Amino acid sequence: MPINLSLDNRLAKTYKSPSQKIRVLTEGWANSNIYCPSCGSYLDRYQNNKPVADFYCDNCREEYELKSKRDDIGLRILDGAYKTMIERLSSNRNPNFFFLSYNLNSLQVLDFLVIPKHFFVPEIIEKRKPLAKNARRAGWIGCNILLQEIPQTGKIFLVKDEKIEPKKKVLENWRKTLFLREEKEITAKGWILDIMSCIDTLNKKTFSLDEVYAFEKSLQLKHPDNRHIKDKIRQQLQFLRDKGYLEFLGKGRYEVAL
Repeated sequence: MPINLSLDNRLAKTYKSPSQKIRVLTEGWANSNIYCPSCGSYLDRYQNNKPVADFYCDNCREEYELKSKRDDIGLRILDGAYKTMIERLSSNRNPNFFFLSYNLNSLQVLDFLVIPKHFFVPEIIEKRKPLAKNARRAGWIGCNILLQEIPQTGKIFLVKDEKIEPKKKVLENWRKTLFLREEKEITAKGWILDIMSCIDTLNKKTFSLDEVYAFEKSLQLKHPDNRHIKDKIRQQLQFLRDKGYLEFLGKGRYEVAL
């Protein structure tokens, strides 16, 4: 069944709260239109108040949490408790994330993407200020998901600029980075993602080792305890080459293969 980009306003007729309305509309839309980007099967919806996720695939057992935002997804997404998120990342119990943007006036879906859970590391989670003393949950600390810190290959669009991406392309893009799940140590995974982001910044299919070395200072700031940044860069490039993400062309040159 083709994806319908219209939100069904009938689903929210009995709700008065604007936030409840949009939650019902977006969850209802995803439930009716979105397939599992891992295997292509239909998704099932969890009962309300499921603490970890909103949807699951009965075929491949992947879980998904849905976040929605008006007009533009932007650079950061508001999430729940900071401590809970960090604990989930450390124990690898986090779900994959769906992100949806919508136009409130037309009730149209603008963008819909999935970020696989293997792209989530503590560095992309921003700790927010505690709630004020007079707040109902005084002292509670939330977090933001920093989308700009995630490599482009980790942002798999099913709908982009109101255009539906081919299902085959979505499934292929999902499979391309599954090798990241093999890395259980979260610090090591953070390094891999850092190098992938550096390659993204170059915005070139073919690049040189020296061009990646140019990120040495910024990587040193992110990893102040590491005194061998260039060695680490070479190590991660070799890893990405071995996993088929990069192709080594010789003489210090690489090509993005995926």
